[in-house]
Amino acid sequence: MKFIITGTSRGIGKALLLHALSEGHEVISISRSKTSLTTKHTTNWIEILGDLTDEDLYIKVKDQLKNWGTLDCIINNAGYLISKPFEELNYEDVKRSFDVNFYGPLRLTQICIPYLKETTNASHINIGSIGGVQGSLKFPGLSVYSSSKSALATLTECLAEEYKDSSIHFNCLALGAVQTEMLEQAFPGYNAPYTPKQMASYILSFIESSSSMINGKIISVSASTP
Repeated sequence: MKFIITGTSRGIGKALLLHALSEGHEVISISRSKTSLTTKHTTNWIEILGDLTDEDLYIKVKDQLKNWGTLDCIINNAGYLISKPFEELNYEDVKRSFDVNFYGPLRLTQICIPYLKETTNASHINIGSIGGVQGSLKFPGLSVYSSSKSALATLTECLAEEYKDSSIHFNCLALGAVQTEMLEQAFPGYNAPYTPKQMASYILSFIESSSSMINGKIISVSASTP
């Protein structure tokens, strides 16, 4: 399979990249920082460095997709979290959060859809947050992060409806606590029940075995919420 995975320099994204490469998939990884891998499975790996707010990044992605011709799966995993009291938030805080967590996935999806359409069973996965699911437990300081992830979840439902006659399945996996640097930033000292490697294994298993049977769903993947 041919994958695009964003946010691969650390955490779940890096674990997804390693897992996909180890299974022999071809991967375009996108991240702001270079991804350091200690694995021999890198012959099918293309790394594109850049910020999701930079239009030059999308030009590079377009060029590579033209070479591939088709795309089986995109995983919008990159995320930005700011933990700050609501009254202290400024415009740049909000803009950065929505640029990375919502606009970036939207823009990348626009580019990828023509290539996903060329595949008989394509999967589009947005990595959301349980904090962005309506009715879930919310936490002080995470209003903008949760709101941006909620927008991403709603976009998933809209895309599933708009492209329901295509071969693409759109789903949002709303993750709970995973032991990442981002979790430590939001909840210092909290010990999550799952590692990035375990969550990556689940996500790829979902794509390979279940995503073709599910479309337009926001799926909570959470054993624990801090």
